[in-house]
Amino acid sequence: MTNSIYLVLDMMNDLVHTDGPNGKAAYGQQVRERRVLEHTRHALNKARQASLHIGFVRVGFSPDYREAPPNSPIFSGARKNGIFKLGEWGTQVHPDLGQLPSDFDIVKHRVSPFYSTSLEAILRAKAIQRIYCSGISTNAVVQAMVREGHDRDYEMVVLEDACCGMSLEEHENAIKSLQRFCRMTTSQDVTFE
Repeated sequence: MTNSIYLVLDMMNDLVHTDGPNGKAAYGQQVRERRVLEHTRHALNKARQASLHIGFVRVGFSPDYREAPPNSPIFSGARKNGIFKLGEWGTQVHPDLGQLPSDFDIVKHRVSPFYSTSLEAILRAKAIQRIYCSGISTNAVVQAMVREGHDRDYEMVVLEDACCGMSLEEHENAIKSLQRFCRMTTSQDVTFE
C-alpha cells in the first residue's frame, strides 16, 4: 500500500464550473486559460493507476453560515453572495474530475485543509508521508496546505499546472514563495510514488 496521497483542493462548482459564480469571473478565466481541470483530471488518472490514496478538500458552511468567521474578509463574501453552502451544487466537486465514493472527502471551514478537519486523522491512519496537491487558489488553499504540511513533516509536492489564482501574476508569486517548502512538478511530469 502506498504512503502517498493526492489532495485536490477546492475544485468545487462555485469556484471552477463555468456556471458557478466564480467560474464566470477571474478564477474561471484562469482555470480555462491554464487548463486546470484537464491537468487535474490527467493527474488523478495517473494517481489512480499508481494506487495512490485520493482526497478532495472542499470549503463549505451550513446554510446559516454558523461555522463562518464573522470578521473574515474572504468568508464574509461567501455569506453575502450565498455561496459555499454544503449540500448544494456549488460545493460539489466539479463533475469532470470524476470523484469516486472511495475518495476521501475533507470539508473545511477555513482556508487551511488542516484546521478543524478530518485530514490529520486520515493521514495518520493511512501512514501518509508524502502529499501531492493542486487546486485553487495557489495563494490561499495551496499555500496553506504546503506550509502546514511541511511543518507537520510531510513531504510536499505541488502540481503547478493544476493550480491557479485570480491572475497569472498572483499564481506565479505564490509559486515562487512556495518553492522553499515543497517540490514542484506538473501533471505531465509527475511520477506518483
